[in-house]
Amino acid sequence: MGNYNHSVLLDIEKCKGCTNCLKRCPTEAIRIRDGHAQINSNRCIDCGECIRICPYNAKKAVSDKLERLQEFKYKIALPAPSLYGQFDNLDDIDYLLQGLLDYGFDEVFEVARAAEIVSGYTRRYLKLPGIARPVISSACPVISRLIALRYPFLIDNVMPLKPPVDVAAQLAREGALKAHPELKSEDIGVCFISPCPAKVSYLKSEKEAGHGDVDCIVSASDIYFAIVNKMERKQVPIPVSKTGMIGVSWAASGGEASALFNDKYLAADGIENVIKVLDNIDNGTLPNLEFVELDACAGGCVGGVMNVANPFIAKARLQSIRRYLPVSQNWDFFNSKDEETVPDSFFSEESLEYEPDDSLAGDMNEAFRKRAAIQEIADRLPQLDCGSCGAPTCMAFAEDIVRGEATEEECIVKMRDKIQQLLKGEHNDSK
Repeated sequence: MGNYNHSVLLDIEKCKGCTNCLKRCPTEAIRIRDGHAQINSNRCIDCGECIRICPYNAKKAVSDKLERLQEFKYKIALPAPSLYGQFDNLDDIDYLLQGLLDYGFDEVFEVARAAEIVSGYTRRYLKLPGIARPVISSACPVISRLIALRYPFLIDNVMPLKPPVDVAAQLAREGALKAHPELKSEDIGVCFISPCPAKVSYLKSEKEAGHGDVDCIVSASDIYFAIVNKMERKQVPIPVSKTGMIGVSWAASGGEASALFNDKYLAADGIENVIKVLDNIDNGTLPNLEFVELDACAGGCVGGVMNVANPFIAKARLQSIRRYLPVSQNWDFFNSKDEETVPDSFFSEESLEYEPDDSLAGDMNEAFRKRAAIQEIADRLPQLDCGSCGAPTCMAFAEDIVRGEATEEECIVKMRDKIQQLLKGEHNDSK
């Protein structure tokens, strides 16, 4: 986990040392030290909550600049389905895709198209015997990373199929090489247009690990401002889109699960709700479910912090676009294939592994001793979880003390009590 390529970064010059991000971080990855926030990379899941909540814009999502596209001879755009909801009065997806081509891309391969293919293979996967249920979607990288950090008993439940962005990149590169034999793989730049920092982190880390077909990742906001004035709507665009209602629906919470034609599913969005659902699954307190779709961002991918539009407006726009689309344009992808199997090329190269964020000690006995010490210190603290010490909760502060990263005297409440006792003593002495 320490080698994970994070895209959520801190701008120290803008940070005022407030506790907004501290209180909202779902994995307690943030501390306030030396007057500004510090992000523990081992605990960060790149959910973007700190970006969303920071009043000073001190947190930012880092992605590739559009200029990076010039490195490649042949450029393929992979627009996320949520990109369709960023534009006002977009009644035909082809206007947007034509805008991408006019900007300088040589080809567009919709991630929504790959989402329909993944939905088809997910339906097959759910029929396989012996799989851990409920199957948890792996489409949101935040969820996979959160499970790897906190939920070791749910790792086998995470669906091992590649997410749509990986499938889109794989099929786009294969198609380009077949259509243009004069090109080499390194000549082709596959560019994902991302709605969130988590996908940037996931794809960058995947590329560094030596697999994955995405070469660069740009933000949806950068693309929006680059092409919004290039989208000519005076003429009917050339039909380019190859997706339907199923693929576009993936942009919002519940879209992936509803595409499985299975009523035994649950869809939840928003990181706090997601954690509650994972706790319920871990505790075995949920009813019989086949599939669970979890999106870290409120509303689904339309709520990503790298988007432009308000997520509720974007979702409404997508509903309007969907009504003019067929259910899917990718049924023929499965017609000539075995109806029961999932090809090996659609499974992820690496399986998810449990990697706890911060182990207390290598030796189990020492870890138990430290855990007891943390509880003992926490019992002495006021249990107000005020954040004034620079930690999000009293329990987290107690852990920091045991790790040697803080001292008990840094508790503002206890310091105030000591000052009051000293003042009382001085007052009594003066008498």
